[in-house]
Amino acid sequence: MNIIPEASFKGVHNGKQTSLHTLKNKNGLIAQITNYGGIIVSIQVPDRNGKLADIVQGYDTIGEYINGNGPYMGAVCGRCANRIAKGEFSLSGKKYKLAVNNGPNHLHGGITGFSKIVWDVVKSSPSSLKLEYHSADGEEGYPGNVTVSVTYTLTDENELRLNYLANTDKTTVVNLAGHSYFNLAGEGSGSIYDQELMINAAFYTPMDETSIPTGEILTVKGTPFDFTRSRKIGDLIDQENEQLKYGAGYDHNFVLNHRTGDMGLAASACDPLSGRVMEVYTTQPGVQLYSANWIDGEKGKGGKKYGRRWAFALETQHFPDAINKPHFPSTILNPGEVYKHICAYKFSVK
Repeated sequence: MNIIPEASFKGVHNGKQTSLHTLKNKNGLIAQITNYGGIIVSIQVPDRNGKLADIVQGYDTIGEYINGNGPYMGAVCGRCANRIAKGEFSLSGKKYKLAVNNGPNHLHGGITGFSKIVWDVVKSSPSSLKLEYHSADGEEGYPGNVTVSVTYTLTDENELRLNYLANTDKTTVVNLAGHSYFNLAGEGSGSIYDQELMINAAFYTPMDETSIPTGEILTVKGTPFDFTRSRKIGDLIDQENEQLKYGAGYDHNFVLNHRTGDMGLAASACDPLSGRVMEVYTTQPGVQLYSANWIDGEKGKGGKKYGRRWAFALETQHFPDAINKPHFPSTILNPGEVYKHICAYKFSVK
């Protein structure tokens, strides 16, 4: 077990104080979150023998997050998580142009986004942390002054809950997502191929060669995207398939079976060797499975070099490029409305 010292996250970035907050529950689970990017730095979870291990990839110091973290490890992504085609959209008859920072497209809120700013600590306790950020009208090209908060709560039911809220004074786009990279055997322990995954989705949204959804909603049946029954992540990841080629593996949005706004099971993952199980619940309509296809040699905690596909992300969200796909669940937020999004990671063993 390696609890990261809070002192290693004390600093100043763009005139604001950075900090690390350690949450604990009565069962010995530990979660550590920094107000820089709202990043989940560490989650310590026991195996079937009670041995704790940190199951999220990341770094040891605030400086490494500020000066690196190209993969968005652990961060809150926004104002609009995932991709917007060509960095363009129209609202109320006006066209908006955003940064193009992922091939020809806009990704995770732009050059800075919510993942690279220092959030205000509103409330902190041994089991809960509330962060808030005020995003100004025009920031990263988005319209409207938006106030957003994320509350992290570690419950005695072994659940880390993230409660996102946002409001705006002008019609805008909001789609927030957490971007933790999980390896249930312990971060830096090797390939996730033998870890098992179930995704509660009968359909997915295929994409083009630039990772933008085509607009189709297709069945997962008979494809490498069928995780309706738990199976090893590595089983079909290298199958000859155009979609897998486009993503260099899994980097796709799944259409969850539950109704948007209702709390439902999105996915369940298990490491058979340690017995660690993680269930993901959300109110969102989609979850993005990313198999860390573009991470190879990234220096992480304890000097480890993270290899390709040594972790997976399950990003609960609205669908990518939804602002340009009217038939997708809407990411538009109007004045007087409240954006609400709950994501919960529940841990157990078997």
